[in-house]
Amino acid sequence: MSITLDLPGDLEQKLALEAAERGMPLTDYAIELLSRGTSATGEEDEVRTGADLVDFWEREGLIGYRDDITDSVAYAQEIRRQAERRIRE
Repeated sequence: MSITLDLPGDLEQKLALEAAERGMPLTDYAIELLSRGTSATGEEDEVRTGADLVDFWEREGLIGYRDDITDSVAYAQEIRRQAERRIRE
């Protein structure tokens, strides 16, 4: 099936940028977004387990998006140190 959509320019640019960030063609990204918005069974996808949550985070691109953090433990420790030294007003 083929559908043609006339998207507002700013929405098209936003989708194209998000697709590029994920390394996907715009059409594939649009199909992925649309498939998440609907379900063949009519039921919403629910997060029931930790594995479901990790799968959701991966689908949303939340895992591994911070390439600048090479040592997550050291990064967390540094954030903690900064918070402890913060001056409260």
